[in-house]
Amino acid sequence: MVSIRLTNSKTRRKEVFTPLNPQDVRMYVCGPTVYDRAHLGNARPVVVFDTLYRLLRHVHGADHVTYVRNFTDVDDKINAEAQRRKALGRTETLEELIRERTEETIAWYHADMDALGALRPDHEPRATEFIGAMIAMIESLIAKGHAYAREGHVLFRVRSYAEYGALSGRSVDDMIAGARVEVAPFKEDPMDFVLWKPSDADLPGWDSPWGRGRPGWHIECSAMSYELLGESFDIHGGGLDLQFPHHENEIAQSACAHPHGAFAKVWLHNEMLQVEGKKMSKSLGNFFTVRDLLEQGIPGEVIRFVLLSTHYRSPMDWTAEKARQAHEALLSFLETTRGVDPVGPDDEVVAALADDLNTPAALTRLYALRKQGEGAKLLASAKLLGFFNYAPSAGAVGWAVGEEALQIATAIARKWASLRGNRDFASADALRNAAQEAGVELKATKASVGQGATGSLRANFDIRKAKALLP
Repeated sequence: MVSIRLTNSKTRRKEVFTPLNPQDVRMYVCGPTVYDRAHLGNARPVVVFDTLYRLLRHVHGADHVTYVRNFTDVDDKINAEAQRRKALGRTETLEELIRERTEETIAWYHADMDALGALRPDHEPRATEFIGAMIAMIESLIAKGHAYAREGHVLFRVRSYAEYGALSGRSVDDMIAGARVEVAPFKEDPMDFVLWKPSDADLPGWDSPWGRGRPGWHIECSAMSYELLGESFDIHGGGLDLQFPHHENEIAQSACAHPHGAFAKVWLHNEMLQVEGKKMSKSLGNFFTVRDLLEQGIPGEVIRFVLLSTHYRSPMDWTAEKARQAHEALLSFLETTRGVDPVGPDDEVVAALADDLNTPAALTRLYALRKQGEGAKLLASAKLLGFFNYAPSAGAVGWAVGEEALQIATAIARKWASLRGNRDFASADALRNAAQEAGVELKATKASVGQGATGSLRANFDIRKAKALLP
């Protein structure tokens, strides 16, 4: 069996990954807060951990891996949007308006991540579906002396957990000195964080032993991971921005609530994303969503390729030039794999992924397979990396650089051949020029004029322009 090595954020070492149970490998990844479209930075962990999920399934078998990624649907920004709709005259309850907003946002998220070739996790729990489990965990923490109730709030006693700070490598006192912590009269200690907070009539809430309220952010993931994966599981992942305080707080809560469990054995964090060398921000005008890119005609697989071209533990820079190069590479891979059946991924591609998800090395190997004309291995390896796997979505955005592109190019070639066969050379020349503009190169075969032609994809291939050339 392939040996996988992963860099554990908690130990700060690359380690051989040994599952708690090789027949039941379990992974939890922090998912989105569903109040708006996913931006490009949100997409990076999705693609990184989708790649790991694919590798785990390849090594251990698809039936022996469980992947959980949550939806946070309790949030002040979601509440604000529901209140805005209410102020505009909507008659539904606040809870119904919140559900409406989260439903549409989750649908957007699924559509956008599907376009990137990401597999759906085995479980996608919503925080609002696990309120009872969160209340039960909070009651357990209070009973064990790790939490306390004050003025409708419940707070976690950070100093009751001696290992607090191990993940981020900071002491509690250093964190107090260097962090922005909420000062409140009901806190015993500035570092104590909220497990439960009260809700007034204008906010969503649930009945609890401490009054009507809603959970804090951190308790949500602890409760959902426990309910779906148990008190010990293999991998917990997310962006580096979540390491502190979110993941640190998750560890503290879970370790204190379930002291006999190990919570997550391995912690993985992907680095942040930049755009053209600068931090992505609305103030700089370089902030965009995944949907923005798709609607510009950038295929989802091109976005995925660019995201995987930098190692997950390094900062990643999105540039227009990288997108162009990725598009050209994928089209060239597609041409090499035309008409072949996959035979199993290349050993060097698998080895690269098994070495702490070295996706840049895996992509480099794809170039070598293309150069060697190893179409069958190239196709299987590309599929393992999440390319050429899914049906293209309807409409002009989110399409796969896959079979549909080849089918369109072939159909244009047949139309061109038919025009030539009917000796309508003026129309044939016009079609060839338009096809070239759409990124399809037409060539006659050795058969007699009009009897055969091929259509090859080029780097400027534009599916919308190409489709417009067909009936």
